[in-house]
Amino acid sequence: MRTALMLLALVACSPFTQAGDKFEVKAEDFKCMLDMTPVRGFYVDNLDPHQLAQTVAIAEQESGRYPPGSVVQLVPLEVMVKQPVGSNPATNDWEFFELDVSADGTVIRNRGVEEVVNRFGGNCLECHQKARPEYDLICEQSHGCDPIPLTPQMTTLLQNTDPRCGGRYQPSADEQALLQQLSKILTPVQ
Repeated sequence: MRTALMLLALVACSPFTQAGDKFEVKAEDFKCMLDMTPVRGFYVDNLDPHQLAQTVAIAEQESGRYPPGSVVQLVPLEVMVKQPVGSNPATNDWEFFELDVSADGTVIRNRGVEEVVNRFGGNCLECHQKARPEYDLICEQSHGCDPIPLTPQMTTLLQNTDPRCGGRYQPSADEQALLQQLSKILTPVQ
């Protein structure tokens, strides 16, 4: 009986709800990247805090299937969320999100599979499905995906200056100039 009550309490405290076969992901579920767990240049989290350790373990070992609720993010404007097993076999159950971020929080600009195009004009799924099977659609330099037009320095700068982080990082004058260049490159595709 006590185990059943504990299980009910865990479900009741879950930060997301399940609608049908998919998690109902809301803009509030996306937070400052610097509050997530860094792994080799990207960040991970899990919408279910009880699954975070498993998400981090898969990310750190670089291969394997991420658990449902996993959040993987390289830059503040794009994120992947793992839906429950069987939600979409063509995407290994990943859903892609294009975000607008500001000091006020997050707005989901677009979400889905084929519908989501990154700020460089590329379809998220088209790139991620090039990752070799052992990487569960996660793109890193050696995973088989097309390269993105950002240097590691640019990526780190975008992560550190996520506007949802309350100005924790103060960019240098050179970095400010780079951010201005990036803002022109990262204008949303209409």
